[in-house]
Amino acid sequence: MENFGDFIREKCLDFAVDIVKMYKHLCEDKKEYVLSKQLLRSGTSIGANLVEAQNGISHRDFVAKIYISLKECAETGYWLKILFRTNYITRDEYDDINGKCQELNIIFNSMTKNSGNKN
Repeated sequence: MENFGDFIREKCLDFAVDIVKMYKHLCEDKKEYVLSKQLLRSGTSIGANLVEAQNGISHRDFVAKIYISLKECAETGYWLKILFRTNYITRDEYDDINGKCQELNIIFNSMTKNSGNKN
């Protein structure tokens, strides 16, 4: 059975792959390079910070990286909203990827609340 750390790491990796695919679509098909680059950076950073957290040197280091993942998740949602409102992505594309982003947001929010450290 997969433990929670493996589960969330796989969810972040799957999300990052979706973000990379969206980035490629935006660049190749829509010729959009600025917003999509921001989306790529924040969307792939979520999982990268989780991996850093899981390999942190202390509990405080772990919590700090989880908070960064949470912030990157919120930023990714912002870029997705802009891409949708400017018609670079469709409602269906937005709903799909934003739903996944919100699911990660809920998980990271829960992790920070359960960390025992509010700083």
